[in-house]
Amino acid sequence: MDERLEQLVLEAREQDPYPKKRQIILAHLVDEMLRVRPICRPLKGKFVFEVQKEIYEQAKQQLLQEISQELSRYNPQQTSARIWASTLRDRAFSQVLDDPRLKQLALEAQRHPPHSELRRYAMGELIEAIRLSGKLCRPHRQKFVPDFYELLYEEAVIETLIYVCQNIDKYDPQRGKEQKFMTWVNFRLDKLVIECRRKFSNLNVKELPSLNDLEKIAQPQQSPCLSEKVRQYIEEDAEHIFRQTHIRNRPDANFRAIASARFLGKSWEEIASQLGIAVPTLSSFFQRCCRKFAPKFKQELQN
Repeated sequence: MDERLEQLVLEAREQDPYPKKRQIILAHLVDEMLRVRPICRPLKGKFVFEVQKEIYEQAKQQLLQEISQELSRYNPQQTSARIWASTLRDRAFSQVLDDPRLKQLALEAQRHPPHSELRRYAMGELIEAIRLSGKLCRPHRQKFVPDFYELLYEEAVIETLIYVCQNIDKYDPQRGKEQKFMTWVNFRLDKLVIECRRKFSNLNVKELPSLNDLEKIAQPQQSPCLSEKVRQYIEEDAEHIFRQTHIRNRPDANFRAIASARFLGKSWEEIASQLGIAVPTLSSFFQRCCRKFAPKFKQELQN
C-alpha cells in the first residue's frame, strides 16, 4: 500500500495540464487513502448500516475538497506519505462525525442482541467513531499538572469507552434537553476523570512514569551504565517481542520504535507528529508496555 500511495501522491503533486486527468489521479489517491480506515469498514464486502455509507461518502468528498491545497503544503522529507494521508483521512472523518451520526451508530448497536456478531461490529464502529469525532470533552483539566492530567484523561477515556460498550442499551435518545448522544458519553467521562484521580491517589501515583522507571527495575547499586544496557536490550530485541507489541493496526508504532525514540531524546510531541498518533495514546501504550515487560527487564538485565 505504501508504494502505491507514494506514487499517487507524487503524480498528484505534478502540475498536470489536463484538469480531468488530475481529477482522476486525485480520486484514485483519495480511494487509496480510504482503503485502510478506522471506521466504515465493510462486513463481508459491504456496508451493513446506511449511516456508514453516508459517513464514508461525505468523508470522501471532504478529502477531495481539501487534497489539492494540502498537496501543495506536503513536505515528503519531513513526513511520510502514509502518516500524511492518515492524518488527513482522520481529520476528514472528524469533520463528518457530528452528533446525529454518532447517535445513529449508537441506535444501530442497540438494535442487535448483546453478544451477537452485528452488535460487536456496530460497537466497534461506534467506539472508533467517538475517538475520531474529537467530541470527547476534557473536564477538570485546570485541576492537574499537564502530564498527570494526560495520564488521568487517557485512563478515563478507556474506562468511558468500556462503559459505553457495556451499557449501550441504557442510552435513551429521548432523555436530556438537547438529546445529544455525546452528552451521555461526556457525562460519564466527567465522572471517571475524578474516579481515576481517586484510584491513582490510593496507589500513591504522583507523576507519569518514564523511561527512568526501566532503570529502577534493577537494583540501583548495580552498574551506572544500566540505562545503556536497557537501551541495547530493547533495540536488539532478540525475541522480537518488542517489535511485535504495537498499537492496534499500526505495526510501525511498536514498543521498540517508541522506546528507541525516547532514548534519543525525542519528545512525545515529536514522536506523535512522526507517527500521526495522539500523545495520550502513545504515552498510555508505552506505560502499559513498561508494566508488561517489567518482569522480563528485571530477569534479563540482572543476569
